[in-house]
Amino acid sequence: MEIEQLEQQVSQTRRDILRMVHKVSSGHPGGSLGCTEFLVALYNEVMDLKEPFTMNGVGEDLFFLSNGHISPVFYSVLAHRGYFPVAELATFRLLNSRLQGHPTTHEGLPGVRIASGSLGQGLSVALGAAQAKKLNKDPQLVYTLHGDGELQEGQNWEAILYASGKKVDNLIATIDLNGQQIDGATEQVMPMGSIKAKFEAFGWDVLDIPEGNDLKAVLEGLKEAKSRTGKGKPVCILLHTVMGNGVDFMMHTHAWHGKAPNDEQLAMGLAQNAETIGDY
Repeated sequence: MEIEQLEQQVSQTRRDILRMVHKVSSGHPGGSLGCTEFLVALYNEVMDLKEPFTMNGVGEDLFFLSNGHISPVFYSVLAHRGYFPVAELATFRLLNSRLQGHPTTHEGLPGVRIASGSLGQGLSVALGAAQAKKLNKDPQLVYTLHGDGELQEGQNWEAILYASGKKVDNLIATIDLNGQQIDGATEQVMPMGSIKAKFEAFGWDVLDIPEGNDLKAVLEGLKEAKSRTGKGKPVCILLHTVMGNGVDFMMHTHAWHGKAPNDEQLAMGLAQNAETIGDY
């Protein structure tokens, strides 16, 4: 895709997020809006994907969403990529929908390979998938996304240690560094110090994307991360984003981590993000 097409997808996905969460008065718009550029870039320009979708993902890149509460952005990106009808976004969080608040696997939604709920488990699953690819001589990569607050979960650090110890170098883990979690700023809830220093101490190759809401910067950073795979170390991207990016009153605050906009707020948010390729 041309950069202009990707920008159009970003704007449309932000509209999808707002409308999905508003309709059911439930969901997590803040982190979804902040990770829009990343997921649009990953699925439309970076990952090597095959059709039709298969759970085993042999011969293609894999992605695991660990911080599954940002499902609105994940569902929108998957739908526009052709995994399921865009119109199905209208069923978000409804009873018996395939699009639950956290992604699930029992309904067989194309594009979803793990369920989420309790945080901190995605990296462990990704390690198994990455090692399976190595055993099967499958040269494709495994990508993950995690929240910075999610790193307060201990299971992550066991997996981080394991990844470097076993030289799982076909893995790229991205940390969404927005500095916010449901109860406030991450540094106030549970100070973690330098995440970069921690990953490096655990033997990872770490790179920063300081402008995580700039599409060109994200694309360049992902390209650089990809070039560092296969060299004996797992790769970590520190993606510096703004929670609620693209909707001015949702930015730089934890208030919209898990809060739905009312009618007036929806109108305000939509006015800041143009309809580009059509609302569902």
